[in-house]
Amino acid sequence: MIIGLTGSMGCGKGEIVNILERFGFKYITLSTIVREETRARGLPEEREQLMEVGNDMRKLEGAAVLARRVIKKIEESGYDKWVIDGIRNPAEIEEIKRVEDAYIVGVNANRDLLVDRILSRNRESDAKVRSEVLRKIEREWGNGEPEDGQQVGKCMQMTDVLIDNEGTLEELAIKFEEFYNSIK
Repeated sequence: MIIGLTGSMGCGKGEIVNILERFGFKYITLSTIVREETRARGLPEEREQLMEVGNDMRKLEGAAVLARRVIKKIEESGYDKWVIDGIRNPAEIEEIKRVEDAYIVGVNANRDLLVDRILSRNRESDAKVRSEVLRKIEREWGNGEPEDGQQVGKCMQMTDVLIDNEGTLEELAIKFEEFYNSIK
């Protein structure tokens, strides 16, 4: 079984990953592939640079390149329960959905809450100013991006389930586990 996650930064995808790891899932993110490519190109692994490399990879090898490479890693592993994080383009969803028992989960929250979460989590790679966080969320959502670029907004329309995460972690867990129990 593969469960793919999409949604804006700060929406709670990492919390879903934690739940799935407790259920025996292994974790991989599409950005693992982008980081590998960024290192191979000798570039710094900063969020903006990673976004540019990911977009370049999609332009050169097709919009589903990251999903194809992750699925290859999954198949080579021989393990049968995976969670894939970082889905940001509809072609990635289409590629993942070709695998039997693959589901796409969208996690959503309002923009103000996303910004507050990002500013408070204090990750080194995150923007530190509200306007910059909003700019990055908008770009990730697809504003100003090419079709083969980041398109989280379109991905959210292709999910098997959309989970609103504007409450507590416990509420998120209940919503997700309800979906998970319906498919397992």
